Amino acid sequence: MKNAYNKTVAACFLAYIVQAVINNFAPLLFLTFQSDYGIPLSQITLLVTFHFGIQLAADLLSVGFVDRIGYRASMVLAHILSGVGLLLLTVLPELFGFGGILFSVMVYAAGGGLLEVLVSPVVDACPSDHKEKAMSMLHSFYCWGHVGVVLLSTVFFHIWGVENWKILALVWALLPLLNALAFTRGPMASLIQDGEQGMKVGQLFSRKTFWLLLLMMLCAGASEQAVSQWASAFAEKGLGISKTAGDLAGPMAFAVLMGLSRVFYGKYGDRILLERFMVLSCGLCILAYLGVSLFPSPQLSLAACAVCGLSVGIMWPGTFSKAAAMLPAGGTAMFALLALGGDAGCSLGPTLAGMVSGAAGDNLKLGILAGAVFPVILFACLVLFRKQSHKSGMNVYMQGKNSTTCIKL
Repeated sequence: MKNAYNKTVAACFLAYIVQAVINNFAPLLFLTFQSDYGIPLSQITLLVTFHFGIQLAADLLSVGFVDRIGYRASMVLAHILSGVGLLLLTVLPELFGFGGILFSVMVYAAGGGLLEVLVSPVVDACPSDHKEKAMSMLHSFYCWGHVGVVLLSTVFFHIWGVENWKILALVWALLPLLNALAFTRGPMASLIQDGEQGMKVGQLFSRKTFWLLLLMMLCAGASEQAVSQWASAFAEKGLGISKTAGDLAGPMAFAVLMGLSRVFYGKYGDRILLERFMVLSCGLCILAYLGVSLFPSPQLSLAACAVCGLSVGIMWPGTFSKAAAMLPAGGTAMFALLALGGDAGCSLGPTLAGMVSGAAGDNLKLGILAGAVFPVILFACLVLFRKQSHKSGMNVYMQGKNSTTCIKL
């Protein structure tokens, strides 16, 4: 029976590649939009804020309709929105300029926001002996999608020219549209046991455990993006290299090591306690932030950026796994709100780093040093979980060899 769900899990892996396309393709074209359509840089910057704002709205609104229409219909809808948004990006800017780009971003960002809510719980619901491993491997595909989007797009632009970007957008649009078909056929497991109901938003908000998990998700997203979003600019400014080289040395190296971290836990997670792995990763992340900020050598600081990618890999999927184990009846509302918290962190982290950098005379090192507060808070949350478990007699652990999750209250 479990083998029947392999196609669904594979489609979920592809769904995270779709989300990587949604989040990372358009930024490669920002300067092209500026020159081709006469759009000022201030409006180009607005696209980033608007994009993540729409994703946050999708996270929040999904609580009200996903359970009503079902996960299959919601997943198909998310892929269609993603594909149609990319298709519109090749048409609407010619007709409506910046407004056309904004509308296209709204459509595919809504799809991306839904995917953030849907993919993890669908994989968690599929029968598996090693859910934590599957979750980590799932999230690694976002990293490989990010790497693939940048590399393949760079190669395409080098060979055929950036002026032919619309052809590439059409190619990328095929991926979500074809993957939507996969979700019309594969089996879908229920998130909760038969006869039970998922927790409501009010029930979740009444649980201290949920608030702690939500804070962990916010810090996970912020820890990841505070360095990732500024890595390219840091490489260009610190090393004086070209943008292409900066992208490869900065965010590309970050994404590769983050993906390797997730693949490592996805392969060996049955031998490693999840909570311990997360604690060690937080410690490494704090050291990486300090290295980026305090190393006198730009090359060492850039290496610390890459190490940061390695350290944050488990934070997001690990928090999802802990939430699924500690609040098994959380249902759609829990996953949607956790995704909301994570996306809020993805916006808050680089925003804080940018604001501090600007106040310090464009000193990116000080901005990233300020971002170290997020892995510190996440580390404190994990320590607090351990103290609470000892104090209340709760024994929560991710078992090793048989990878079972035991919750004793």
